[in-house]
Amino acid sequence: MKKIILIVVLFMSLHISAQHKNRERIKSLKVSFITEKLDLTEQEAQQFWPIYNEYEKQHYAIRYIESREIRKEIRESLDTLNDKKANALLARLEKTEVDKHNARMEFSKQLTKILSPKKIILLKIAEDDFKRKMLEEYKKRKKEDH
Repeated sequence: MKKIILIVVLFMSLHISAQHKNRERIKSLKVSFITEKLDLTEQEAQQFWPIYNEYEKQHYAIRYIESREIRKEIRESLDTLNDKKANALLARLEKTEVDKHNARMEFSKQLTKILSPKKIILLKIAEDDFKRKMLEEYKKRKKEDH
């Protein structure tokens, strides 16, 4: 029994380690992609990346942690959901949308101090292009696996 538990723990730790390496690799690719697309000077990059990384942390907390919790709560209580509870959940969902919007607006405001308006627009385009490329790569790999 102890051997089975040890094997399961080892497998899970390897899986988590692989996921962490993949996330780090994707983050590294994203940094390179955005830096190239924006043609950041050394000074711009030194000011930009700490602001961008902080924004990414906020966005992740709102989008993936808070929103996921709300969606999970909705799925778990869907059969017994009354109007009062539904309104409360809807209000929480709407608050996360407002929080995401406010975080993006604050991020843009901070960027105007270090980047030109054109580079700020290029950033949005670069982020969208990067997401699209990652999705295409994911689809391609998924297709190859089958």
